Amino acid sequence: MTEPVSEPETVGTWAKRYYYANRGAVDRVLRPRGIGSTQWAVLYQLATSGPTSQRDLGRALHIERASLSGIVATLVRKGLVEQAPSATDQRQRLVTLTTDGRALWSTLPDPFAEVRSVALVGIDPDDLATAIRVLRTATEQVEAHTFGGS
Repeated sequence: MTEPVSEPETVGTWAKRYYYANRGAVDRVLRPRGIGSTQWAVLYQLATSGPTSQRDLGRALHIERASLSGIVATLVRKGLVEQAPSATDQRQRLVTLTTDGRALWSTLPDPFAEVRSVALVGIDPDDLATAIRVLRTATEQVEAHTFGGS
């Protein structure tokens, strides 16, 4: 019988450690500008896709509805986005960048690119492709599997 792999050496553990290290670094890049990484992602989505329903924003960014509501409310308080009822579905809220939001967006770096430029320096592109393929496949398999009979 083989020994179980120690927790610090599993793919999941390293994926999680990289995620948290990456997110912390991204937040440190953005902190002087007064926003966090999730707020940046919302601004990015609005800047690149234009006005978006809050429901579609959550789907695009993989953010739960309750979490997104708080993030959008914070961005509204900061004057960076505004919400209005959708013209096609009054139950939906349309989120749009304000003039101040567009002005801030134009000054923001891409913090993820900045962190990647440090994190991935010197790593062979074939190794990166393998890592992406392994994590994508593992994620797809977990998402497709029914655990616990539900």
